[in-house]
Amino acid sequence: MSAKPKAKPAAPKKASCRADCGGCRHSGSKAAAPAAAPQSATAPIKGAELLIRCLERQGVDLMFAYPGGMSIEFHQALSRSPIRVVLPRHEQGGAFGANGYARASGRTGVCMATSGPGATNLLTGIADAYMDSIPMVIVTGQVPQRLIGKSAFQETDIIGMTRPIVKHSFLVLDVNDIPDVIAEAFFLANSGRPGPVLVDVPKDVQQKMVEAREAKVSLRAYSVRCSADEAEVEKLRKMIRASERPCLYVGGGIIAANASDELRKFAESYNLPVTTTLLGLGTFPEEHPLALRWLGMHGCFAANYAANECDLLIAIGARFDDRVTGNVEHFATMAKIIHVDIDPSEINKNKTADLGIVCDALDILRKLNQKPVFKAYKAWHKQIAEWKKAHPLHYKPDSEIQPQYVVETLYKLTRGEAIIVPGVGQHQMWAAQYYKFNRPRQFLTSGGLGSMGFGTPAAMGAKLAIPDAVVVNIDGDGSFQMNIQELGTLYAEGIGVKMIVLNNQHLGMVAQWEDRFYGRNRGNTVMRVDGAPYPDFVQIAKGYRIPGLHVWHKKDVVPAIKTMLATPGPFVLDVHVEYMEHVLPMIPAGGTHKSIILE
Repeated sequence: MSAKPKAKPAAPKKASCRADCGGCRHSGSKAAAPAAAPQSATAPIKGAELLIRCLERQGVDLMFAYPGGMSIEFHQALSRSPIRVVLPRHEQGGAFGANGYARASGRTGVCMATSGPGATNLLTGIADAYMDSIPMVIVTGQVPQRLIGKSAFQETDIIGMTRPIVKHSFLVLDVNDIPDVIAEAFFLANSGRPGPVLVDVPKDVQQKMVEAREAKVSLRAYSVRCSADEAEVEKLRKMIRASERPCLYVGGGIIAANASDELRKFAESYNLPVTTTLLGLGTFPEEHPLALRWLGMHGCFAANYAANECDLLIAIGARFDDRVTGNVEHFATMAKIIHVDIDPSEINKNKTADLGIVCDALDILRKLNQKPVFKAYKAWHKQIAEWKKAHPLHYKPDSEIQPQYVVETLYKLTRGEAIIVPGVGQHQMWAAQYYKFNRPRQFLTSGGLGSMGFGTPAAMGAKLAIPDAVVVNIDGDGSFQMNIQELGTLYAEGIGVKMIVLNNQHLGMVAQWEDRFYGRNRGNTVMRVDGAPYPDFVQIAKGYRIPGLHVWHKKDVVPAIKTMLATPGPFVLDVHVEYMEHVLPMIPAGGTHKSIILE
């Protein structure tokens, strides 16, 4: 079911799980021997119809799918299914849509494409899900088995292409395997460290007649929960007792484990300051007295200093990535390191841990909360308070519109309740800095991959997942244009995403680096044409029958955002800001907390 395609395929064979995927809870686990399942006497159906029925059994009620020659059978079956099919205007938009749906809801996002260019257009969205551990199932059509390896029209080896960026993949060569493959795909996408799973189905397999049946595989061997050892828990507790300057550093693993409530109890009962990664935003309320907010290249001064000056750093569901640590050799050098993660491959990968614990975050937090160890840490908290007071996030107010002001205004007018989905660039950092997040799954961003074009389609998926929420895509003019065609999906499907384009006519983050490190020399980072803003996003939105407004003056920001929020359906707000602002603080790449730039 998943060996690399060959011209004359061998008998179906199930691919082994990646050794470092963390998906089986215990590396090397395999499904138990199939148990007998009752067979129903039904008329034979096509393999494509069977696959869609299997999706229905998994609870799929919505998917993003773009048809083509090798997936037409799936779409014919979907036309008779209760599953809602959202037709993106580009397969990448569909992949990001499924990605945003999964991030907002915690459920598995599903997308589908045809072979060849349809499948390759999904690659960026799949890689994004892999980097950020987002559960997705991707179904692709493939050329008939007899043509595999023959350079047939629209044939690509999508199994080979995606191997480094999926948690697991299946090439289905026997129509009878479909129920088991779909059951395993959904389980693997959500077990252990979540991630994307690819199912590639040749057209002749889709067309073959088969009797419908339930999945036969038993997944009990996969589903052993990864629990923390009591001795390890007590050792962790003992290290906290011995510390004088502890710091909690938490990431997206807390969200994946649904452990935010237990995290708060842990921090409060142990009196621990908490900093988060970008993907961990909302896991701990940012207005809580113990909150340091987020750390890293553009994170808060107090968060970066606390993580680096502490004597005990407790990392849970975070991976010590370079945007957090800078030069990892000089990160938290005075601290003992405790690293808790569901994926054993993460322990000691980037930073050597004094205590590494492979387990589920929710499990260990519950155990730690049974015997809290409260200490005052008066001197430490006093120091943190001084850092917060001396170097808060700030910008110098100006009579012109500033991006930070727009985000602050949005925060006030939405009372901090909106789901924010940025693109990637300066606007992404300002959204994270000036909109405060107090619950998980409220800030949805492309973290590990940093993919421009993420914002609009991911916001589309988030709004479909949580229809009653206010979902705002904060974007930049460069990032917004990369998937601007999804305005068509928003209108056609009636998806009420609000879009704010912080339009500075530059590829702002790269231009900021040019300013800081390349003598302000511009290397293809200016987006203006003939000295004027280009293109007219409001006019483009109008072409898609979506209302919009230009905002040129600071006095118009509040009424414009109010109009956007009050208007039913999607809305584009094109806010014109001059390129003058830098995202600060900033730790240069490879730097340390002591090289932080504040002005």
